[in-house]
Amino acid sequence: MAYEPEWITDTGPSKLNELQPEMFRKFLEFEDAVYHRGKIPAKYKELMAVGITHVTQCEACMAYHTHNAKLAGATDEEIAEAAFVAMELRAGAAMAHFRASARVLGKHNHD
Repeated sequence: MAYEPEWITDTGPSKLNELQPEMFRKFLEFEDAVYHRGKIPAKYKELMAVGITHVTQCEACMAYHTHNAKLAGATDEEIAEAAFVAMELRAGAAMAHFRASARVLGKHNHD
């Protein structure tokens, strides 16, 4: 395997690699392709990943991408700002989904 990030030795990924090595290798190839230098600089990709991992709530991914963002030149303030973007999006989604409750409000009064 050419590309091997440090997280592959963790229990979960290691077991996945053992049970489905071909699919696991393809996942690593996909990850490598996504983070490979492209039109978006590595720092921005990692800042996006920091925000996204706060939405997906994967603590290992948060730490991994925060570390990678620092390596790519992101400041602590930029990383915190990326986390706040994630917080706002989570809050916004909760507000938008209130429409399901709003449809019911006022219809069932139990006085």
